[in-house]
Amino acid sequence: MRSAWVMKLKPGQEAEYKRKHDEIWPEMVALLKSQGVSNYTIYRYDLLLFAYLEKPDNAPSQTEGVDPVVLKWWKWMEPHMETHEDARPKAWPVEEMFRLD
Repeated sequence: MRSAWVMKLKPGQEAEYKRKHDEIWPEMVALLKSQGVSNYTIYRYDLLLFAYLEKPDNAPSQTEGVDPVVLKWWKWMEPHMETHEDARPKAWPVEEMFRLD
C-alpha cells in the first residue's frame, strides 16, 4: 500500500521541524515498523510538506483510537505545523497520477 498527503508548516518553523525529525523517538520508529511501514518519507517545498508512506496491504492497523505515542508526537509537533484543535496535523490526501515500478 502506498499513500501520500500534504501538510503545511508554520512560517519560521522549518528548521525546528527538521531537527525534531532528525531526532525521531525510538518508540515512534518502533511503532511505525510494527505497523509494517517500510518507507516513510517527508519532503519540503517552502512551507509545504509532502509525505509518502509504504507498507504491505496486509499490514496490521490500529483499530481503536490513536496510539499514545502518536498523540504525544502530534502535541510535540503542534507548534511547527498547521493542526486541528486536537493537535492532529492538517493533512490533505493527494491522488496518485503515475507510477513506474
